[in-house]
Amino acid sequence: MFLTTNRFLFAIFLLLWVQASFAERADRNKPIHLEADQVIMDDTQQISTFIGNVRMSQGTLLISGDKIVVTVDKDGFKHAIAYGNTAEFRQKREGLEGYVEGYGERIEYDSRSGTLNFREKARLKRDMDEVSGDNITYNVKTEIFRVNSGDTNPGNDRSQRVRAVLQPKANDNAAPQSTQGALPIKPDATRSPAQ
Repeated sequence: MFLTTNRFLFAIFLLLWVQASFAERADRNKPIHLEADQVIMDDTQQISTFIGNVRMSQGTLLISGDKIVVTVDKDGFKHAIAYGNTAEFRQKREGLEGYVEGYGERIEYDSRSGTLNFREKARLKRDMDEVSGDNITYNVKTEIFRVNSGDTNPGNDRSQRVRAVLQPKANDNAAPQSTQGALPIKPDATRSPAQ
C-alpha cells in the first residue's frame, strides 16, 4: 500500500510538472548561435567541434559546456552534444517569468525531435522544484520529461535512485523559504525494495 501511494504521488508530481513547465515555443523557429574559444569544422562530415567556454543559443534556449560537437544530418537538422564538468541548459517557460534549467556531464540536443538528454549526474530544475537521476530526457515540444536512475537492479546501492524535491505552493503572505540547510533525501535502510 505504501509503495502504491508513493508511486501515485510521484505520478501526480510528474503530471503537475508537465503542465507547468512549458518551454518558449518561438525558440524552435530561431537560428542556432554558437560561441567558443576555438572551432574545428569538417564540411565533408558535417561535424563542427566547438572547444573552450562554449555557449549555444536558440532564442531563450541556452546550452553551455567545455565542448560542444554539432552534427548536421542530410535534412539540415542539428544534433549537438555538450560536454563539461557540468554542462548546463536553460530555457524560458512559455508565457511565464520562470526558466527550466538542466545540468549534466553530457547534454545531447536534437533539433529534429526537440529533445534534450541529460546524462551522468543529471538534474532538472523549475523554480524551487528539482528532480535528479542518472539520465533525464526532456522534450522541448511536448514539455514532457522522464527521469531514470543508473541502477535498475533493486539489490544494488539504493543511492542511485531518482530523487525529487517538491516545494509547497507559495502562500502570498508567507516569506519565500530557502532550501539551504535542508536535509537531503536519503533512502530508508530499514526497508527492502519490494516493500
